[in-house]
Amino acid sequence: MSAITGWVDWSRDLTRERGTVLAMAATTALRGPDGEGVWTGPRVALGHRRLAVFDPEGGKQPVALEHDGHTVAVAAHSGSILNHEELRGTLSRRGHRFRSGGDTETLLHAYLEWGAGCAQRLEGTFAGVVWDARREELFLVRDRLGVEPLVYYPTATGLVFGSEAKAVLAHPLVPAEVDAEGLREIFTYSGTPHVTPYRGMRRLRAGHHLVAGRDGTRLTRYWGVDAAEHTDDLDTTVDTVRGLLEESIERNLRTDAPVGSLLSGGLDSSGVVGLADRELRKSGRRIRTFTVDFARHAENFQATDTRQSPDAPYAADVVRHLDTDHTGVVLDPAELSDEVARWQVLRAKDCPTPLGDMNTSLYLLARAVGERDTKVVLTGEAADSLFHGVAWNRDPVESRMDTFPWVARGVVRDDAKGLGCGLFDESLLKDLAPLDYAAQRYRESVAEAPHLPGTPDEERHMRELCWVHLTNFMENQNGHTERLFKAVGLEVRMPYCDHRLVQYAYNLPWAMQNFDGREKSLLRAAVRHVLPRSVVERRKTPYPVTLDPGYEQALRDEMHALLDDPQAPVLPLLDVAAVRRTLKDPEGLNRWARRANVELPLQLNTWLRRYGIRLVL
Repeated sequence: MSAITGWVDWSRDLTRERGTVLAMAATTALRGPDGEGVWTGPRVALGHRRLAVFDPEGGKQPVALEHDGHTVAVAAHSGSILNHEELRGTLSRRGHRFRSGGDTETLLHAYLEWGAGCAQRLEGTFAGVVWDARREELFLVRDRLGVEPLVYYPTATGLVFGSEAKAVLAHPLVPAEVDAEGLREIFTYSGTPHVTPYRGMRRLRAGHHLVAGRDGTRLTRYWGVDAAEHTDDLDTTVDTVRGLLEESIERNLRTDAPVGSLLSGGLDSSGVVGLADRELRKSGRRIRTFTVDFARHAENFQATDTRQSPDAPYAADVVRHLDTDHTGVVLDPAELSDEVARWQVLRAKDCPTPLGDMNTSLYLLARAVGERDTKVVLTGEAADSLFHGVAWNRDPVESRMDTFPWVARGVVRDDAKGLGCGLFDESLLKDLAPLDYAAQRYRESVAEAPHLPGTPDEERHMRELCWVHLTNFMENQNGHTERLFKAVGLEVRMPYCDHRLVQYAYNLPWAMQNFDGREKSLLRAAVRHVLPRSVVERRKTPYPVTLDPGYEQALRDEMHALLDDPQAPVLPLLDVAAVRRTLKDPEGLNRWARRANVELPLQLNTWLRRYGIRLVL
């Protein structure tokens, strides 16, 4: 179940707008390669593109319920409602009757039984829509941690929505405009939960639902973490973390489609692989694993304080230890700089990001996974957010700079003006003030963080850091991983995003999080029984980047071509003299910040041109 889109309007007859919604749905065809569906009524038109992971034969969408010749309600969704079988049992006992085995029909009947309150009963990663024809109301809902995307654009007489911005932009009433706020979001990676880069377009926040009717819209939070006293001792805490993760993985393995797991050789993904393999062995199966590496990476690798060792040897240890069904994907630098692949990345994410070749390598990995008869992929995303695995949270300077720590890291280590902003015009940066913007968004975010009265300052601060990672940072990272895998027709599932595990981890005392003096102490203890010692003892290492000089040269060549193009839309935004100095600098572009300063303008140029964006500054 891969992409939804639609339009509600109180002033026109949308039964005539099938073509409009078909065009909107077509923009998300890669997310849903297994089918297409449209439903129209007098006030609403719904579109869907399908990735069949439940009930491949009978789970088509949208799903409508008719009574006495009249439509009662219509539903569609993307993602997976993992507890839909349990909900069906409850609903069946209450008199509901089902025609298919898909989870969309479960959503429809859950809404009819409990109204908007059904959101609290749904589990999994999903974004759903229900049209209530009885009340003429539109119900939109997004999963608790925001793994599945959902954006919307209010019009003068209704609402346009979709799984991705490109679907909404395909509507004739929605202009492709980007204002100062949108550029600030891109330049800071702030991940403001309700903000998109597009003027007037908003994200439905994680854990929220929205009801749109003739009298306006109502936005409601149906779930969020709460502050609670942690009373478990260390052994009980480790057992609880392990148990919650095991239960989440069991649920995330529920599918009627082939499933696999990404494996980096780090603790997060290896823990998922180890526990998933243990669960699958109960039924005589073994886990499929997929690892990405770069050609000549071992010879080009240079250890840093954040990347002390390449991933490949540790991933190999896990494969040997568990005897997984493994596929290694080795990428050449020429693939990373391929124009088509980079456009597909930008098209998948709908806006530039400062992640450079981490974007392209993950997309190429996803494409290779899809070619190996796999439709559902588990990942280790969000473990760092829950268990403070990121280095900046532990840095005494970067974690205390009254801004997002990932922004602070750039300021401290790279004298950054924003993430990837080093080559933009000084007057533009002065007007946008991206670092001030990030600091303001950070203060807004931490003001929402729940605390118990009397919480010590250090404990309070660490929970605020956990909060901004669960909200802002994960909004970015979920969009990064989910969007790139959906762009090749794969569904991503993130076991660490289980809301019970998140609720428990948020309230873990900082001392307990570090009980053995290392990052992610509790997670390390919880999964050590399924992993080789080398991986259990390995220090946290971020997702890899290529260090091949061929990739650096490709960036230089592309930027030179941009400077030679007087029609390049990003050119007026750049400090051309600074660009030329950077391209001549013998230090090269292999340091992450220097590469990001080149990569972000290149992405921005392509985005402005190919999306036909009008800047409103």
